[in-house]
Amino acid sequence: MRVIRFIPSIDPFLLFLIATVATASFLPVRGGAAAWVGLIADLAIALLFFLHGAKLSRDAIMQGIGNWRLHLLVFASTYMLFPAIGLAVSGLSGRWIDPLLLSGLLFLTLLPSTVQSSIAFTAIAGGNVAAAVCSASLSNLIGIVLTPLLVSQLMTASGSGVQMSWHSVEALLLQLLLPFVAGHLLRPMIGGFVARKKAILQIVDRGSILLVVYSAFSAAVVNGIWLILGWGDMTALLILSAIILAIVMVANLLTARLLKLPREDAIVLLFCGSKKSLVSGVPMAGALFAPASVGMIVLPLMIFHQLQLFVCAALAARYRRQMEAG
Repeated sequence: MRVIRFIPSIDPFLLFLIATVATASFLPVRGGAAAWVGLIADLAIALLFFLHGAKLSRDAIMQGIGNWRLHLLVFASTYMLFPAIGLAVSGLSGRWIDPLLLSGLLFLTLLPSTVQSSIAFTAIAGGNVAAAVCSASLSNLIGIVLTPLLVSQLMTASGSGVQMSWHSVEALLLQLLLPFVAGHLLRPMIGGFVARKKAILQIVDRGSILLVVYSAFSAAVVNGIWLILGWGDMTALLILSAIILAIVMVANLLTARLLKLPREDAIVLLFCGSKKSLVSGVPMAGALFAPASVGMIVLPLMIFHQLQLFVCAALAARYRRQMEAG
């Protein structure tokens, strides 16, 4: 029984993702229908960020914003440590795995942290929830601007073959940042409704991601993704994702111990500084990369997302047991 307690349950969203990829593999959307599915997915993502903006509490941000040293550490982990590891992995693994998958691995290391799961795991583990809300929210907001800049500099310089135009960046800002700001400005009028109807946000959250994944993988299937990829590529992808996650988590734990952070702040650094956002990453990939390559680009992110949830769920449960044991 003790062993079972360490095994987190499977996230139902993982099953939906697998089903979506399978549907796109056997029934890919094509032609004019693909354009309509892409448009609906873009509108769903805009609605998602509008609701996230309305949900964001300024009081929670102000409560946790004073812990500037912790926020700088989370920022450094998200936008400095992760990209450095991504560049190293891309440079060392070029002969073992498809180059486009390596581009996807590098791309995921440039993304902002998650918001919902970072806060949830911090709360379960008994960490500083106010600081987690502030760090995760700021990471996402900054990432809307910073991630495209990092992509333009690092992915081009690394020879990944990815081309990005500033028109793509403008489209990304219009699709993500503008709805987020609009939703936050309207928070006094709709914030209470959004807070009460959490199920709506979850449906929009997961439904929009599934739509984008279906659109992206349909384009990838039409261009022969499963003729290009083999089990060796998938195995290498899983191993590399685990290595990246392990390095970041160990580095954050050592940093917290070296700087003698309080237990509550160390938990924030561990969980907020080791995650990458599927919610932000999938629409960013759709805006920044060619439609035919988006499926391959987001595949590493999908695998990393589930891996980080599995590992963090186990760690949060362990911290919780330690806290309850005194």
